[in-house]
Order: sequence, then structure tokens, then C-alpha cells
Amino acid sequence: QVQLVESGGGLVQDGGSLRLSCAASGRTVSTYRMGWFRQAPGKEREFVAVISLLGRATYYADSVKGRFTISRDNAENTVYLQMNSLKPDDTAVYYCAAGRTSASSSWLGDYWGQGTQVTVSS
Repeated sequence: QVQLVESGGGLVQDGGSLRLSCAASGRTVSTYRMGWFRQAPGKEREFVAVISLLGRATYYADSVKGRFTISRDNAENTVYLQMNSLKPDDTAVYYCAAGRTSASSSWLGDYWGQGTQVTVSS
């Protein structure tokens, strides 16, 4: 089993940037596909991005393509989500996830972090 802790959330203005980090412990992150989901108030949790075991493949939700970049550092057991050109619609709690299934646009994680709040002001 793997434990995940997100950090890097906060308040940013429309058009700004943030980088989220997800630190894994318990088992090495290199054995999991890693991803990010988000949940806005009153909405269901939605897929944001996922990255393959060695980082060679990535998938993104259409709403964040070209603005968000997922990456991983297996030596540091950490996954990142660089978020640029943020919009008020990106306001949500962002969750890191780890999973065994292959990375795809319909990927679902097996293990979850507690989440970090991202708020984009207009």
C-alpha cells in the first residue's frame, strides 16, 4: 500500500500558475501509475491527468490540455502537476492518486491522498 500527501495548493489570480506536489511513502511510486483528480464544490470528482510508470505516456482531461503538465520523479517518490494559465473554473480540491491499471484518459486510481485546495480568483 502507498500513502500520498499533496502540497502546493493555494490562492492564485486568474491566469496565474501553481505547482502541486504529491509525496508517496510506504511503497515506491515507480510501481504505480500516478495521477491527479479534482473535485469542485457541488460537483463530482473528475480526472485531470495521469502518467505512466516511467513517465513516457501522459493523458489529460480536455479541460486542462495545453495548460497543465504532469511529471514524476521516481527517485524522489514524487509526482507533480504544473498548472499554468489557471482559470476560476479550475478552483477545486486536487487529489493525488496511485493505481495499478494502465494509464489512459479513463484511468481510475486505487489509493488517494487527502487533497489540497486550489482557488483561482477572477
